[in-house]
Amino acid sequence: MNPLKTILITGCSTGIGYTTAVELKKRGHHVIATARKTDDVSRLQQEGFSAIQLDLADSNSIHQAVGLAVELTGGKIDALFNNGAFGQPGAVEDLTRDVLRFQFETNLFGTHELTNLIIPLMREQGHGRIIYNSSVLGLVAMTYRGAYNASKFALEGLADTLRLELYGTNIHISLIEPGPILSDFRKNSFALYKKNIDPTHSHHKLTYQTMEARLQKEGAAAPFTLPAIAVTEKVIHALEARRPKMRYYVTFPTYLFAFLKRILPMSWLDALLRKV
Repeated sequence: MNPLKTILITGCSTGIGYTTAVELKKRGHHVIATARKTDDVSRLQQEGFSAIQLDLADSNSIHQAVGLAVELTGGKIDALFNNGAFGQPGAVEDLTRDVLRFQFETNLFGTHELTNLIIPLMREQGHGRIIYNSSVLGLVAMTYRGAYNASKFALEGLADTLRLELYGTNIHISLIEPGPILSDFRKNSFALYKKNIDPTHSHHKLTYQTMEARLQKEGAAAPFTLPAIAVTEKVIHALEARRPKMRYYVTFPTYLFAFLKRILPMSWLDALLRKV
């Protein structure tokens, strides 16, 4: 294993972020676990983490969190795992400008701002790992996930560009591409759907009825769903390997759609994606 590292992780209240924080702490790394809600921060602190409040939709919160992280580490942050994100369901034509903007504030703009604050620290110390938790929906688009699709496609574009621009700096960029993972993601998405989408006046009203059932289903709602530790294993490699990969696929659907995107005509791929 590579020497122990200090890693800042966003979105550690539950799911992938929490599981990754726990496992990396077990491996001896210094984990700075962040969460949006102060109750979650307190819980993480009680569990022995260096925990900081960080809301990716709030620029002031991002700057304050980085300042605290610098104090905790003396400015030495070896790695950043950009994990914090959420998914706003709904047909594209039912998304208001404000709803789409809020999706981007967390999934893209906040992540971008945080990363840009960490890069100078990595440049000064001469090394770093920046790991982005993307999605199979950063590779292919699926219906009624337009806001999330768009945010992840944009995230991948920024990460790929950053990788090219940081060539030769010893700062490595990795994208992780999960598919269906057991977490609170669907539960949180359903709450946003209820808040921001009006199905009664939508052309997609009947489809929304099926979608509501899927979002409220307990446990795995899709085939080939894996536990969060499957993502953590990829993060460990991206953090500890001498030569981290540029992309890590996690679940079977991600491997499959990455392959099909390369070989199928677009019309054939569209026909398949409409049925997913």
